[in-house]
Amino acid sequence: MNSLSYRPCVGIMLLNPEGLVFVGRRRQENIPEHLRQGYEWQMPQGGIDPGEDPYEAALRELREETNISSASFLAESPEWYSYDLPGGLGKSSLRGKFRGQRQKWFALRFEGEESEIDIHRPAGGHKPEFDAWRWEALAQLPKLIIPFKRPVYEKVIEAFGHLAKQH
Repeated sequence: MNSLSYRPCVGIMLLNPEGLVFVGRRRQENIPEHLRQGYEWQMPQGGIDPGEDPYEAALRELREETNISSASFLAESPEWYSYDLPGGLGKSSLRGKFRGQRQKWFALRFEGEESEIDIHRPAGGHKPEFDAWRWEALAQLPKLIIPFKRPVYEKVIEAFGHLAKQH
C-alpha cells in the first residue's frame, strides 16, 4: 500500500462559444517519457498553493498556462477526482512526495478574443507549459490523455458534458 498522499490540484475545462474545449500540447523538452506516446494534449491543470481557494487556483493556473483571464464560471465538479501515477513515475513527476493527484475541476466559458491566448508568454512570467493549442470536441478528450488519467477525464466529461453545447 502506498503511504504517500495526493497532490492537491485543479483542472480547467475551458469551453468556447461553439462548445469546444481548450487543449494544450505539453512542450516537448519538458515532457516526461511516458507522455511522448501520442498523449501530449491535455486541459489546463496545476497545483493548489497552501491556503489557496481551489477556484482561485483554477483562475491562476489558467492565466499562468494560457494567459486567459476572459472566462466566466459555469460549474464545479461535484467531487474531487484522484489518480495514481503508475510505477515509479511519482519519483520523477512529483519529486517523490505524492502518489498521484487529487483534482477539483471547474468548467469555464471563454469570453475573450483568441488573440488573448498566449501559451508562449503566459501571465506572470511563468515558463510556458504548452507549445501548441487547439479547440477540441468533448468526445475526443479521453483519446488525447495518457491512459492512467483517462478515468478522471471521463468523470469530468460526465459532470460537464451538458455544458459543451453552443453558447
